[in-house]
Amino acid sequence: MKYRTFTGTDVNVSEVGFGLWTVSTGWWGNYTDDEAVRLMHKARDLGVTLFDAADTYSNGRSEELIGKAFGGRRGEIVIATKIGYDFVNHGDGRRGQREIPQDFSPEALRRATEAALSRLKADTVDLMQLHNIRMEQVEDDAIWETLEDLRAEGKIRHYGAALGPAIGWMGEGVLAIRRRKPTVLQHIYNLLEQIPGRTIQSAAEACGAPTMFLIRVPHSSGMLEGKYTEDTVFPENDHRRHRPRSWLVNGVRKVDQLRFLEHDGRTLGQAAIQWLLKDARTACVLPNIYNEEQLAEFAAASDQVELSDAEMQRIAALVESNFGLEPEEAKFKGTMELPEETPA
Repeated sequence: MKYRTFTGTDVNVSEVGFGLWTVSTGWWGNYTDDEAVRLMHKARDLGVTLFDAADTYSNGRSEELIGKAFGGRRGEIVIATKIGYDFVNHGDGRRGQREIPQDFSPEALRRATEAALSRLKADTVDLMQLHNIRMEQVEDDAIWETLEDLRAEGKIRHYGAALGPAIGWMGEGVLAIRRRKPTVLQHIYNLLEQIPGRTIQSAAEACGAPTMFLIRVPHSSGMLEGKYTEDTVFPENDHRRHRPRSWLVNGVRKVDQLRFLEHDGRTLGQAAIQWLLKDARTACVLPNIYNEEQLAEFAAASDQVELSDAEMQRIAALVESNFGLEPEEAKFKGTMELPEETPA
């Protein structure tokens, strides 16, 4: 495992992190607390230090799992979590992955932070993220002033935002970087889904912001693990079961053209992580973790033969040509228009 430091801070994180979404929500299979904690301990043994939760994941469960796994080992890990969804009043009405109402008022952010600290069994959160912000929240000074106050009080060390829930949100990400210059932004980005992630990451360099990135869905919902075929059938409770068949068929055809990345012991899943880590602004990659075998594979990504310049160029050419396939309909959400440049 290798490590990177958030720009301008002393927070050092593993290049591969552990997202609690998979083991806490039941959307990727059901895990008991003991099974989840055992997987988290295994991750730490393999060098993983960043654990990313959200208070809304199963109404607080993801944070409780971190508290249960590392309550007495706080100094060994970096805790990232998210606030902004009002699951206290609306959590019982959740249907699958549908969004519930949000509340980013200063009072709600304070209550959510205190509750998160209690569940985490921690005195401070290393990285607090506003969960799936819209333009309204990017532009609301009171929200960002509240985060600054929480940092001054020692309840959080650094802050940022997660973009989503689905792929998109380019305008929100770029404006947040330009105007708020957060320590970290979390967003979707991978070899098969580079729009708008590439633009969001380039924005930090363009305006000189210190912002680094946590990358989720690095394997395009498992596609880049290289194990699906056109005949793959997903379990009843798997969210991928509800995607159009074209997603599976086109994805498999693209992955077949990336098989050249599998050599000298390097798997396609490891190559997908390495491609993201080629960008120095990527602080940490958050693959979906299902089991110990997969965890060990992803944690060892940095130890494998690095992607060569020739491989990077070949990837770029494939992406530019959409892998020789007909363009797919883009279903972006959020604001895809870039905000106008504003003085720093």
